[in-house]
Amino acid sequence: MHSSAIFLIEFGAIILGLGLLGRIAGRLKFSPIPLYLLAGLAFGEGGLLPMGASEEFVAIGAEIGVILLLLMLGLEYTASDLVSNLKTQYPAGLVDFTLNALPGAAMALLLGWGPVAAVVLAGVTWISSSGVIAKVMGDLGRLGNRETPVILSILVLEDLAMAVYLPIITALLAGVSLAAGSLTLAIALGVAGLVLFLALRYGRVISRFVSSDDPEKLLLVVLGLTLLVAGIAQQLQVSAAVGAFLVGIALSGEVAEGAHNLLSPLRDLFAAVFFVFFGLHTDPASIPPVIVPALALAVVTAATKIATGYFAAKRAGISAKGRWRAGGTLVARGEFSIVIAGLAVTAGIEPALGPLATAYVLILVIIGPLTARYTEPIAIRLTGGKRRAGMDGGVNPPKEEMLHPVEDGTGGRA
Repeated sequence: MHSSAIFLIEFGAIILGLGLLGRIAGRLKFSPIPLYLLAGLAFGEGGLLPMGASEEFVAIGAEIGVILLLLMLGLEYTASDLVSNLKTQYPAGLVDFTLNALPGAAMALLLGWGPVAAVVLAGVTWISSSGVIAKVMGDLGRLGNRETPVILSILVLEDLAMAVYLPIITALLAGVSLAAGSLTLAIALGVAGLVLFLALRYGRVISRFVSSDDPEKLLLVVLGLTLLVAGIAQQLQVSAAVGAFLVGIALSGEVAEGAHNLLSPLRDLFAAVFFVFFGLHTDPASIPPVIVPALALAVVTAATKIATGYFAAKRAGISAKGRWRAGGTLVARGEFSIVIAGLAVTAGIEPALGPLATAYVLILVIIGPLTARYTEPIAIRLTGGKRRAGMDGGVNPPKEEMLHPVEDGTGGRA
């Protein structure tokens, strides 16, 4: 009874604290992710107030948080959107991977962490934060801009790449043989291909099966299906997160919209728990020794993300201002970087990798909204660009036209 009371007190205090931090971040128009990470550092081992009784429950909540994050990302897109994006934007995706994954891999090798850690850190520096970027674009009123479909296309390609990358990481961290790792990847690709095929051919049937006018029944069916598929994916040595992402892709239409509205509060709750959980497993004292490489990585990969966005927007025929806005918006890293680093921390491959990833994400989550806002005016001033009519690329389109560029460019439901 006593331990139960302690658990309720600890967990209740964490949830209340997260709510207050979220309010503070909202008033400051700032992403709450760095505050959640700092809260985890404060409650973890070596922090101000170490947590005990509720840590196991928080670990389960964190796993659910990852699953819901990926499910919600999947709900933003249809299978046809993904196929279309692969056909039209793959050159930008290749540039994105080359410019942003290689610095992470190089840093890990320079630090002497070995090839497995290099693959992990490459993923940490590669993937932008869909959640943070979507919030920043909404706050800045850029959802109707001409560069927005380009930004969303890059994010979609990164999400797709995760369906291949996460199983590879899982196999590497588990230390399985080449044959077993190849089998894991083949299963992952087979499952992903099967889900995309079913979503393309029978998406309406699946959505009709899941659909319900009763919000309670819809919530239970979608959440239950997601957790079931995620668990099966985990048993097949495919990432549970990938399974959840594919479930989101398979749902479309009113079902996807209804599930998105119902699951958003749960996602926000468990995602916050996930970020706290990652912070719990990082000793604050371990961050100062890695702050220099984290800062160096942040500077280099902020520049490479800006270059990525500029290239993709230029290829799409966007004006100079829109190219710089696209690049600056893509800088933020967040949930995926922490998910990838979290897998490595759990596997125990390199003790310093978790602290480095935490410091790296904290830096870029803080400066990401700033680069989104100020990259364009600074770049135009430095390059001597002139503010002439027509260069905005859709900064102030008519209200009735604002959503069309987003929908036509990605078909997403963001």
